[in-house]
Amino acid sequence: METVLIVDDNRASRDLVRAILKSLRCNIIEASHGQQALDLIQEERPGLVLLDIDMPGLDGITVVKRIRENPSLAGLPVVAITAFAMEGDREKAMAAGFTAYLPKPVRAAILRQQVQQLLGARA
Repeated sequence: METVLIVDDNRASRDLVRAILKSLRCNIIEASHGQQALDLIQEERPGLVLLDIDMPGLDGITVVKRIRENPSLAGLPVVAITAFAMEGDREKAMAAGFTAYLPKPVRAAILRQQVQQLLGARA
C-alpha cells in the first residue's frame, strides 16, 4: 500500500483532502509545515506528496526545490494543491519542479484521478 503525504498549514484543507482520498487504498500521513514535510519524506518515503504552496516558513516552492535537489527523491511525484490560481501560477509551479498542479478548491474526482494515476505510474 502506497503512502500519500498531505502537506498544508490549514487543518481543514488537510481534512478535506484526506476525506476525498478515503476511498482509495493508500496510507495517508500529514504535515502542517514545510520542514515537517521534508522530515517525513526522509523517514516514511511516501509514494506521492500533495503539497500546498502558500505556507509559513518553508513554502511549497522551497520544499519541492529541496526534494528535487536530492537525487534519491528525484522521481517522487509532488502535486501542488494551491489557492494560487492566477495566470502564470501553474507555469511557475511546474517550473519549480511540481509533477502536477491542482487549484483550490480541489475537485474530488480530479484529485482521486490524479492520485491514482501517479501512484499507478510508480507501481
